[in-house]
Amino acid sequence: MGPATLTVSSPGRICLFGEHQDYLGLPVIAAAISRRISIEGTRRSDDRMVLKLPDIGSEVSFSLGGALPYAEERDYFRSCINVLQKHGHHFSLGYDCTVRGNIPINAGTSSSSALVVTWIHFLSYVSDYPVALSQEDIGKLAHEAEVLEFSEPGGMMDHYSTALGGLIYLESHPQMMIAPLEGALGAFVLGNSGENKNTKGILGRVKAEVSEAAAAARKMYPEFSFHRTMPEQLADLRKRLDKRQYDLLEATFVNRTITLEARKILQSSMIDRKKVGSLLNEHQARLRDVLRISTPKIDSMIEAALKAGALGAKINGSGGGGCMFAYAPENTKQVAEAVRVLGDAMTIEIDRGTYKEPLEN
Repeated sequence: MGPATLTVSSPGRICLFGEHQDYLGLPVIAAAISRRISIEGTRRSDDRMVLKLPDIGSEVSFSLGGALPYAEERDYFRSCINVLQKHGHHFSLGYDCTVRGNIPINAGTSSSSALVVTWIHFLSYVSDYPVALSQEDIGKLAHEAEVLEFSEPGGMMDHYSTALGGLIYLESHPQMMIAPLEGALGAFVLGNSGENKNTKGILGRVKAEVSEAAAAARKMYPEFSFHRTMPEQLADLRKRLDKRQYDLLEATFVNRTITLEARKILQSSMIDRKKVGSLLNEHQARLRDVLRISTPKIDSMIEAALKAGALGAKINGSGGGGCMFAYAPENTKQVAEAVRVLGDAMTIEIDRGTYKEPLEN
């Protein structure tokens, strides 16, 4: 039997480097941020799960018992229970829960993944035989519940980042490898454009375009690989692929190189902050001009942040709207004010991962 009352909290995240790379099996660098979502629950005497979501004026309720049919697209509250049941967890008693958060919703800061991570973590404590899952296990199960259960095109970055917290380097090929990066980066400014984004549609489009370009390259160069092919080897393909296909592959390889270079910098005890900013700007240029995931408003917010003293800035998440962030360890207030002229702005720092309250050490 689970506890009578329970609160679990998880952070949102920003992707510093490797945007649109993780679902290709390429490395990413992500950071959990000081904007969080929490689930507070009180045990009931029946098998009913009742979840109130006052931030969006919604409520979800259902009875436990066996595999739960999905009532809507991306029915995460039920999918998490179904996934945990597949892994041997059982649930008999329900909970009255309240879900609250201050992570921008549908804006590229992983509000949905933070919700799924929090719910998985919460459920691990309230199952009939509670199990203390590791943060890495929580991330893996959350990815299964959000992405695999609904055959979505997303990668693993969001779930591991929000579960583990901090600043992490993640590789999923040839096997999962996660390494914490300990360097102190300082403050960021997160800017929300307020533009609605179609995460599933954009992820699907970019993944399909890059995959088609890679398939065309393999017809001419069977050993072509995102993991082993070197950027200079692309020169042979420049005249054999159409320009759009070549540009997509080149951008993918350049972004891979940027991520690996950033990892070296962020492993240092003395971080070159200006270089970090420069790499963010290089990454953004390819996301904007080649992957075409930025928007005019976000471009304007980035330009305003840079003019106000940010060291670098980029769109955050799948793109097509949502948030950008500026790296502003200095001039933080001025950068926030400049971004706020065009949209919402908030100062954020790197935060810890999912935890049960009171804070677990």
